[in-house]
Amino acid sequence: MLRLGGRGLWLGLAVAAAAVMAARLMGWWGPRAAFRLFVPEELARYRGGPGDPGLYLALLGRVYDVSSGRRHYEPAAHYSGFAGRDASRAFVTGDYSEAGLVDDVSGLSFSEMLTLHTWLSFYEKNYVFVGRVIGRFYREDGLPTPELMQVEAMITKGLEANKQELKEKQKFPPCNAEWSSARGSRLWCSQESGGVSRDWIGVPRKLYKPGAKEPHCVCVRTTGPPSDHMPDSPPHRNRGDLDHPSLGEYTGCPPLAITCSFPL
Repeated sequence: MLRLGGRGLWLGLAVAAAAVMAARLMGWWGPRAAFRLFVPEELARYRGGPGDPGLYLALLGRVYDVSSGRRHYEPAAHYSGFAGRDASRAFVTGDYSEAGLVDDVSGLSFSEMLTLHTWLSFYEKNYVFVGRVIGRFYREDGLPTPELMQVEAMITKGLEANKQELKEKQKFPPCNAEWSSARGSRLWCSQESGGVSRDWIGVPRKLYKPGAKEPHCVCVRTTGPPSDHMPDSPPHRNRGDLDHPSLGEYTGCPPLAITCSFPL
């Protein structure tokens, strides 16, 4: 079982798991036609060696024919340890020892689960899906186990968090920053700062996030309505997001300056 802590987290995963199940029922993860079910011992025969019936690997219980990438997975190749088994954990940890080439993904973080999701997307796009492995992630009838449902729930929650983080970054792009022993530090905003292209520049502000030890510098829009302004909201003050409660000014920096310098 996945080692997850906190009642709130479990409730969140339960909701996400329900969404995953609903998605399955709606056909978003519809059944594959003509896929095989493998037991691990059978899959182990598919290592691409002389006399082997093929070259397969599995990820989160899904089996892919990687024969077209033989030079990466055949015996003695760099990733040969992945062939003929489900080594999901090693895709994240990089541990290619026998102890690390396992399908146990318990204890992995949300971001690590998203890494597995990225790898899964890679294999879906580049290789042929051929079946499922009976065991940790799929039952003998080919249906998902509770552990796979937990993994998919974590991936769903991680994708939602990434989406929210991207939305937040569009609202409060990170500042440009530099430091030198001669001039001290400088923070400034531009129309490309933080990798966010926009039609406004903004001014540096401290953004305080719940749980963060220190605030970080973001660029804040100074004109127009607040980002969360609704049509039926009271008239705005044409100050953009400057009045957001999680923001603070930098001491010694003019409130509307696009550059803040802090000499040594």
